[in-house]
Amino acid sequence: MTAPLTPPPPPHEPSYDRSSRGARQASPVPVMPAPAAHDVAYEQDGPGMKTEVREAAIITVGVALAGVLLGVLWWWLAPHVPLVSDGEAVYLRDTEGEQAVGVDGTFTLLALGFGAVSALVVFLVRRRGGVPLVVALAVGGLLGSVLAWRLGVWLGPEQNVVAHAREVGNGVTFSAPLKLGAKGALLAWPFAALVVHLGLSALFGPRDPDPFEQRFAQDPYGAPPA
Repeated sequence: MTAPLTPPPPPHEPSYDRSSRGARQASPVPVMPAPAAHDVAYEQDGPGMKTEVREAAIITVGVALAGVLLGVLWWWLAPHVPLVSDGEAVYLRDTEGEQAVGVDGTFTLLALGFGAVSALVVFLVRRRGGVPLVVALAVGGLLGSVLAWRLGVWLGPEQNVVAHAREVGNGVTFSAPLKLGAKGALLAWPFAALVVHLGLSALFGPRDPDPFEQRFAQDPYGAPPA
């Protein structure tokens, strides 16, 4: 008689520790690298909004005060419109003359020149530019044009044509009041300032560094820079 065969023991199943199993199944937490020094400098670039607004206010006042010089030059260089009186009415001495057009043209050309010069000076003083600076150029140029217009009229001949004609007498030629017929000439200064400043900024303005190009810059062999 033979002994009964005993079944082989079941295969050993390793027991898992819940703590170690949970640790193995937990996904690693990615660690973000600290920003490089050039990234911090790139984000903090610029003087700050308060500084820009203060500089813009100074530029606005300075550009507007330059309108005093424009007004004096306009009064000095603008052609005079000759008038004459016969005792009953005042007439143009030269009916085919273009002096009135020359008055507006002189103001427009001077304003364009002042706009270009003011944009150049502001760009040389502060190359970085910015929205407040551009607004200051436009507002200052418009205020300067209005100041020049009113100053030129005040410096020019007598505004009361009838009283002036009686003062000089009949048949005597006198100059008409200095006036700006085309009020659109007041926009010549701010327009020229914005165009010139935009062109200078596009050609010679500073360029912001590319953070990706600096971070992933490599030498010719593909290794990161030391």
